[in-house]
Amino acid sequence: MATIKMFGLDGSEKGAVDVADETLVLDRGAQAVHDAVVARQAFYRAGTASTLSKGEVNGSNRKPWKQKGTGRARAGLKQSPVWRGGGVAFGPHPRDWSVKLNKKVGKLAFRRVVSDRIADGTLVLAEELTLPAAKTKELAKVLKAFGTDNALLVVKAADDALTLAARNLPGVEVATAAGVGVYQMMAHAKVLVARAAWEDLSKRLEGKQKKETVA
Repeated sequence: MATIKMFGLDGSEKGAVDVADETLVLDRGAQAVHDAVVARQAFYRAGTASTLSKGEVNGSNRKPWKQKGTGRARAGLKQSPVWRGGGVAFGPHPRDWSVKLNKKVGKLAFRRVVSDRIADGTLVLAEELTLPAAKTKELAKVLKAFGTDNALLVVKAADDALTLAARNLPGVEVATAAGVGVYQMMAHAKVLVARAAWEDLSKRLEGKQKKETVA
């Protein structure tokens, strides 16, 4: 049985939460994690690169010079890719780079990456993740108590004060337990989960799905 330690905002240990071994997914899902990260990165590709082919470059279709007798190489039009100012051969055009990710693959990827975090001890629970004021220095003190300056803060619901305090700290990100993704889980040195958010996160870890009844 795996154990997740819980700490207060001052870094003092406040107990632990046990996670059943059958809940963790450590023997499969590595490829699913890779696919989820690729899909996420592809989703954010702009796909706006655009070039003109020889048929799209402005200009006349007039032949620059006659075919024979000039001593020059044959030329059909000034928009040829071999000419300066001409079109681009096989150049990029606007496109959608997004990759479809199967829901089951996405769920498996999430379970695997959270399981890895629990197994290597980089996912810890915080008794609470609230600040008295939206001050960056307040959050910096909390992170210092946890011994990190690069962390993902997982809360149950959006917290404006915490979000405002984190936006000036490079390497610090705030996410909800219901919306946090695979890439976010992997992108930080440590994952701090609020105790109130652990219930939602553990449900996703368990991969609970409604079973269809067969008549």
